[in-house]
Amino acid sequence: MSVQMLGICLLVYFGVLYSISNLVGKNNSNSTFFSANKNAPWYLVAFGMIGASLSGLTFVSVPGWVASTQLGYVQMVLGYALGYLFIGTILLPLYYKWNVVSIYSYLGHRFGAKTHKTGASFFILSRLTGTSFRLFLVLKVLHWIALDALHIPFWTSAAVAIFGIWLYTQKTGIKTIIYTDIAQTIFMLIALCVGIYVLVEALQLDSVLWWTWWQEQPTTQVFFWNDWNSGQHFIKQFLAGALISFTMTGLDQEMMQKNLSCRSLRDSQKNMFWFTITMCLITIFFLVLGVLLTAYAQANGIPASGDSLFPVIATQSSLGKLFAYTFVFGLTAAAFSSADGSMTSLATSASIDLWGIQKGKKGVRQRKIMHRLVAATLWCFIVVFYYLVKNESVIAQLLLFAGYTYGPLLGLYLLGIFSKYAIRDSHAPLICVATPILTYGIATLCKTHFGFDFGFFVLALNGALSALFLWFSGVGLPMYQGTSPSESTSKGS
Repeated sequence: MSVQMLGICLLVYFGVLYSISNLVGKNNSNSTFFSANKNAPWYLVAFGMIGASLSGLTFVSVPGWVASTQLGYVQMVLGYALGYLFIGTILLPLYYKWNVVSIYSYLGHRFGAKTHKTGASFFILSRLTGTSFRLFLVLKVLHWIALDALHIPFWTSAAVAIFGIWLYTQKTGIKTIIYTDIAQTIFMLIALCVGIYVLVEALQLDSVLWWTWWQEQPTTQVFFWNDWNSGQHFIKQFLAGALISFTMTGLDQEMMQKNLSCRSLRDSQKNMFWFTITMCLITIFFLVLGVLLTAYAQANGIPASGDSLFPVIATQSSLGKLFAYTFVFGLTAAAFSSADGSMTSLATSASIDLWGIQKGKKGVRQRKIMHRLVAATLWCFIVVFYYLVKNESVIAQLLLFAGYTYGPLLGLYLLGIFSKYAIRDSHAPLICVATPILTYGIATLCKTHFGFDFGFFVLALNGALSALFLWFSGVGLPMYQGTSPSESTSKGS
């Protein structure tokens, strides 16, 4: 792909999103920015959330995993569905009952101010790390495709990308993102459909040969039951998938901020129901794409694998320009649909949870300052990944660290929702910092000395330890007696 065509693709892409931003409206109040005035149609939120969930990392990594893990990821996808069910039936009613804008406000009501700020800080740290890492990967691919040939500094392209996202989100925030997510989801689905169609044609498969061919492939095993010590065992993957979706969606401000923009709890639950079905199906189709990409690479002697498999075949094979252009649009959409929501949710959480911004025009000015600070911080993280952290295994560990930060959040919410126990608010920061470190030590010890790999299930260990130590901190304290605003109103009437 030429530099000129890549530039045109990116200009068209950002032009579409900026146009949507202008059409959505010019009301820059905090209510619009944070919650879209709680008036968003649930079906638009559900469709757009697909794009937000399929990050740039997922777009290139899920197809690339097939060669090494076959279709084992389906086990986690089934677990995701269970986690989303818990979100719709447990977390959403809780958030609507407390009428929160930032979901971490609940922790302040339930446990205290320091716990509130601790939970928000863990989310902010995790989102900053994860979002900047995903954007770094996508920008690295775009540089590899064309920008390196022009000797454009990486920090410049990172700055342009961050500025583009800030530009179309800085006025109406989550209200804009609900609609831009729809366009980005469409771009991704077009890339997915074109990729499957082109590869099926290239491999000369038809409806008669398809199933026979599929059964002959060495990459199509779905369920793994034999080795309990393996991180791919079905039970581990399924339960880990449920925990990951429950925590990284249900306890994540970015994803819940979109749900809380719906008009009512019922609408929000309908959104989660349809999102679950479509998200699981689309992820399975990405795995099918991975089987086709792997087979095509093997048949044509293409040495690419892992994260480079999809980009190499899409842009450097003889499968045509349509495949290449739709891949670039899809990859860009996958990256920025996650990044723009992250930027908005980070600005929301930092403004409400950490700064405690005021109401009125002063609050709008404070939110705008925070939005700019978040954008600048994301740029700094991306540049650090590229220029200072050269070892890719270290970068992978940073992303793993971002996953560990959800363990304390899981422990806090489990204790808050399913018990009336209080905790010592002043102890929460120390416990939430110590438990991920302890979890990492236990997981490493089990793998080194006993050959037992927790895999993604390490999140369960992290959450359980957090809940246990938090509970110990509150021994001797009276039980929690607080009520939500809706309960207080009903009792007074």
